[in-house]
Amino acid sequence: MARCMVATLLMLAFAVPAFGKAHNDTYPVPCSELWDAVTNTLGSAGDYTILATDESGMTASFLIVGSQRQRVNSLQLNAQDAGCALKVQIADSGFAIDDTGLFKKRVGRSLAKLEAAKPPASANPGEKK
Repeated sequence: MARCMVATLLMLAFAVPAFGKAHNDTYPVPCSELWDAVTNTLGSAGDYTILATDESGMTASFLIVGSQRQRVNSLQLNAQDAGCALKVQIADSGFAIDDTGLFKKRVGRSLAKLEAAKPPASANPGEKK
């Protein structure tokens, strides 16, 4: 039974490129910050089920909760000169459902929350209080 499940997951992982298009976006933040936003987004149990993550490689594979088509989706972060590139490969659920766009909006909201939670930078770093 376990062999069958592993074989099915592997077949799905290789089938995703046939069904999903890769989308690339660059964010003006370091990959470590974007990774925090991505993992916060994927951690939403009502929206996603994480299958695997690799923190050092900043990659993840996941399922979309409630999707009619349970396909393995993936993402990868890559450092760029201008910030961090997020490459997402999501097999959209249906005709009028933009799962990729929804994922990106959720990552953007999570990133904004993390940025807002940062302590403000001191105007004069040498100044002691």
